[in-house]
Amino acid sequence: MTSPDEPATSTASPDPRPATAADPEGDAKAVTEAALFEAFGGVRGMVETVLPGLLFVTIFTINKDLHTSAIAALAVSLLLVVVRLIRRDTVKHAFSGVFGVAFGVLFAMMTGNAKDFYLPGMLYTLGLALAYIITTLAGVPLIGLILGPVFKENLSWRTRNPGRKKAYAKASWAWGLILLAKCAILFPLYWWADTAQLGWVLIALKIPPFLLSVYLTWVFLAKAPPPIDVFAEMEERERAEKEREAATAGTGDRPPARHRR
Repeated sequence: MTSPDEPATSTASPDPRPATAADPEGDAKAVTEAALFEAFGGVRGMVETVLPGLLFVTIFTINKDLHTSAIAALAVSLLLVVVRLIRRDTVKHAFSGVFGVAFGVLFAMMTGNAKDFYLPGMLYTLGLALAYIITTLAGVPLIGLILGPVFKENLSWRTRNPGRKKAYAKASWAWGLILLAKCAILFPLYWWADTAQLGWVLIALKIPPFLLSVYLTWVFLAKAPPPIDVFAEMEERERAEKEREAATAGTGDRPPARHRR
């Protein structure tokens, strides 16, 4: 899921299981940082998030040509996907970014209003903010659903790890409220500002709110109990079951002992 608020997933594959070392707290923070980097992307993900919109607003500010600006933004999005394909990197979120830019181009072309290039992304941000808040109120915070598989804990935090569930709830509240604050700035500008003004403000608000949300998520999770590795538990159960079956089969194959006279 890529948006102006969630950059593309990186190709790094850290093992987010807690390590046993002399400094468990430091290990937990490092593990959490690696998992967040994997889930939300790094510098490359942020560049890929900002570049199409930056190109659009730059060209439009210079020549006020909607078609040239839109085509350039879409072209650079496609180029980023091609680069990922060539390097055999993860393209799921890159494709999502292309669809986001494509919807913006479609809206702007249909209405003839260049500001509508930004409207789909703004609506997505608003929907995402509400999703974070609603899922948290429902007891299934969205950030836990996103990060659970990354930490190899799936949904075990819901019933088996209450401290971790509380941390996910805090993080989801942070994401939801920060994104709502961003929407409170952008939507009035959509009505009052011109295309260039809205575009530059939107570019300025792409990365800082995201970094703040990720940082708060890191703070909450670094202080939370370690994740329960449900995959390791499944493997252990399967191994124990195979050992029991082997032991049972070995006992059944033995010839019956002769009775002593």
